[in-house]
Amino acid sequence: MENSANPEGDGLPRVLTATHATAIVVGIIIGSGIFLVPREMMAAVGNSRTVFSVWITGGLLSLFGAMTYAELAAMRPRVGGDYAFLHAAYGPLIAFLYTWTMTLISTPATIATIALGLVRVLGTFQAFAFFARPAIGSFVWGQLIAIVATFLVTMLNIVSTRDSANVQTLLTWLKVLLVLVVAGFCFAGASHTSAQTGLHNFATTFTAARGGFAGFMVALTAALWAYDGWSDVTQLAGEVQKPQRSLPIALIGGVATVGILYMLTNAAVQYVLPAAIIATAERPAADAMQLVAGHLGAWIISIAMAISVTATFVGSSLSNARIPFAAANDGLFPAVLGSVQPRYRTPWASLLLQGSLASLLILAVGKFQALFSLAIFAEWLFYAITISTVFVFRKREPTADRPYRVTGYPIVPALFILAALVLLVFSFADQPRNSIAGSIVILCGIPIYFLTQRRKRTMV
Repeated sequence: MENSANPEGDGLPRVLTATHATAIVVGIIIGSGIFLVPREMMAAVGNSRTVFSVWITGGLLSLFGAMTYAELAAMRPRVGGDYAFLHAAYGPLIAFLYTWTMTLISTPATIATIALGLVRVLGTFQAFAFFARPAIGSFVWGQLIAIVATFLVTMLNIVSTRDSANVQTLLTWLKVLLVLVVAGFCFAGASHTSAQTGLHNFATTFTAARGGFAGFMVALTAALWAYDGWSDVTQLAGEVQKPQRSLPIALIGGVATVGILYMLTNAAVQYVLPAAIIATAERPAADAMQLVAGHLGAWIISIAMAISVTATFVGSSLSNARIPFAAANDGLFPAVLGSVQPRYRTPWASLLLQGSLASLLILAVGKFQALFSLAIFAEWLFYAITISTVFVFRKREPTADRPYRVTGYPIVPALFILAALVLLVFSFADQPRNSIAGSIVILCGIPIYFLTQRRKRTMV
């Protein structure tokens, strides 16, 4: 184990194994999305055949991205992931804009949404019904509990990276088991209900679907949201043992595993419910389990969602704090954010900043939905830019050691970039306000960058 000299980790020890890395990929991706997005997808396209084609398309695009990131991460196993790739390929300005956007908007919005999602799931249990009641002023108990949960996860990640990864691994395998249990109940229990269940449901349609290219893109956006998070493990690349081998296994194996589980779960829900019911159900997976297993089914799905969201919570908090940490070590962000806790060897200041910003958004619940929408826009913009660095490195460093080379180069990364650009154009057309807001936030980072760099030069 590499606990001392680790220049790629900026002082952080390599304590994560290939198993940890794979669990982080699977654990972050599978949140509550798989239990909820079947509704959005069916409402958008209206039939099972197209829904499955969307899942396959989203899975392949995510796999193409993961394969490209695997080459980048194996070649440059540095803390910060995308940040490190962008800095090496395009210089400090682009790397700063990425860090600026992720640190101030994308990551806090993501963590706040996860925390509130966990509270909503727990609120379905009678013991936690008080979450919806007023607590202090205009704030409800659920918001305060979400903040407490955010700082509990933050403290876990500060105390021990390896222990956090162990918790993540345990939660991930529990959630995989529960996904299989849900699918098993749906397939085995459908025949014992009086409702219309079975293979014929796959031939049903929802006639009020949006349909066409626009419907396909709405469904694809929902699928990509469900697959989102596969790149986060690269932010921990400087802390992974044998990264040249472990990271490709985690990225490619993790995305492939998730794709199989998603297809299985979607098939199980459609086996129980017809298209029209799925398209109008608030929680289609929960409705399917309620139908085949009664109160036990509802209890199982709630437990599965709570564990699933918690695993995403731990992994997202653990990985994303490495972005401002890496930028601070390169002098692009305040130096304190690059601090390593002497005893625990973790980026404590970056973790605390991340938790604090997420908590502020939790208090502003009801006002940051648009912020989260522009966060998704920003993430896909930087996905495309980051993937493009593989072309830069191939041209600039043709003889560099590449422990893993993306299969299908240059077609695979080019297809991912093309799909990302189509998604961005569609976002501008479908949600111009949020897309323009996202662009403005990113561009605001340009004068901030030059001001901070000029101030730094005058202080030398």
